[in-house]
Amino acid sequence: MTDLKGQRQPHENVWRECYDYTFPLRSDGFDGNTVDAQQAQARKARIFDGTGTDGSRTLASAIMSGLTPANSRWFELDIEDETPEEKRFFDEAAETLWMNIHQSNFDAEAYEGCIDAVAAGWFVLYIDEDRERGGFTFEQWAISGCYLTSTRRDGLIDTCYREHTMSASAAVATFGHDNLSEQTRKLAKDKPDERVAFIHAIEPRQTYAVGARMAKNLPFASVVVEAKTKHLVRESGYHEFPIVAPRWMRIQNSCYGVGPVFDALPDIRTLNELKGMQLAAADLAVAGMWIAEDDGVLNPRTVKIGPRKIIVANSTDSMKPLSTGSDFQMAEYLVSNLQSAIRKILMADQLQPQDGPAMTATEVHVRVELIRQLLGPIYGRLQAEYLRPLVERCFGIAYRAGVLGAAPESLSGRDYSVKYVSPMARSQRLADVTAIERLYASAGAVAKMRGDTTTLDRINDAVAMEITAEGLGVPSRVLLTPEEFEAKQQAQAQAAQAAKQQQMSEQAMSTAADAQIQRATAA
Repeated sequence: MTDLKGQRQPHENVWRECYDYTFPLRSDGFDGNTVDAQQAQARKARIFDGTGTDGSRTLASAIMSGLTPANSRWFELDIEDETPEEKRFFDEAAETLWMNIHQSNFDAEAYEGCIDAVAAGWFVLYIDEDRERGGFTFEQWAISGCYLTSTRRDGLIDTCYREHTMSASAAVATFGHDNLSEQTRKLAKDKPDERVAFIHAIEPRQTYAVGARMAKNLPFASVVVEAKTKHLVRESGYHEFPIVAPRWMRIQNSCYGVGPVFDALPDIRTLNELKGMQLAAADLAVAGMWIAEDDGVLNPRTVKIGPRKIIVANSTDSMKPLSTGSDFQMAEYLVSNLQSAIRKILMADQLQPQDGPAMTATEVHVRVELIRQLLGPIYGRLQAEYLRPLVERCFGIAYRAGVLGAAPESLSGRDYSVKYVSPMARSQRLADVTAIERLYASAGAVAKMRGDTTTLDRINDAVAMEITAEGLGVPSRVLLTPEEFEAKQQAQAQAAQAAKQQQMSEQAMSTAADAQIQRATAA
């Protein structure tokens, strides 16, 4: 762990400064310094402009609502060449997972993770089963106590060492009285609120048993020790890596990252200094600045200026007001430019809610396309490092708990994939929807001009409908499967044939009756 601390230390000052200018309370723990609410408020008081904080909060909210919205399902489970039975299983599993994720504390913890991603460029979210109430439980770990590395070729994080503290009484409730050291057991008895430091190590095992039931044989090892006594508290394991640690932009030759606040930090610092000078100039402009002569009667060192005061001087020229020389117009111009630059870097100028009347469909499409262009590249990394391991971990927990039911035997040994249907993912597919709409419009115009529908006949309507539905986020159950569509067409054809036969039969009977009437009349 000492090596991991040394690898992370060069970056800590940058992260702490990013926090100090945006969210000072979240810089707690760096360099072993504790930042409580009072200290954070003192640091906040040194921030003279809140553009960085407001822009970071706006971007974090946009990421949260664009990646994992709570009001609509944002992922689907898929497998190649799936049968209707397999598709039904994965659809029901995805719906169950989505409901359980958002019925837990995910939304609160994930939002704080997005705040860390914007400010520091990375966050750590722990995922486990809620063994008391069922379902999932999420913990957003403070990055100041997490040390990461990777043993994978693709660089995805698979090792985490975490330093944290808890009260002695909480340690007894979490790990059990007999599993703690004698020193901690004594603290729990005499000083139950005393904080005890622990180190939690999670890393892949070199050898493990496939399908193991014993925690010590699982693919990922979990070891908890007391930091001071080095006493082993718990040794267990996980089926999947239990944390997600996405990076906004990865630092070269490092497992860590930096966020957009890192890019905006020079402008944020400059703006803060400029606003400080502007406030000082405003103080001079309001209170005034004076020059006084020591003329034997007036003592400038003791004179006090204020209302209803009489200042004794040898002459009215002994004391005069001075011009401050402040240029408030220039200061306001510079402040406005810096605020605009910061909001542009943090993308808050385009992501914030638009005021005014409701937007038209075209305006909505243009805005979604703009968001896609802004966050598209970042979404790719978050999809690989955040969403996929999150869904895979939750799927594993739910399936082992029997919540998803029995999977079809045909899925044995086959790997499924996660398909994202979040607003941000859909916005990336809207280009295909727009292209299809333009194709139909152009083909329809040509057909109308020529009076011939041959142009429209070349379009595969079924494929176009599937791509459009996928791009718009239409639930898969709305469209019929090819088998269901074929069965529906056959049923319609049979019904039409039966109706035709019945019509012919009725027509034949009517003709026979007419002929009989004519014969009777002739007789």
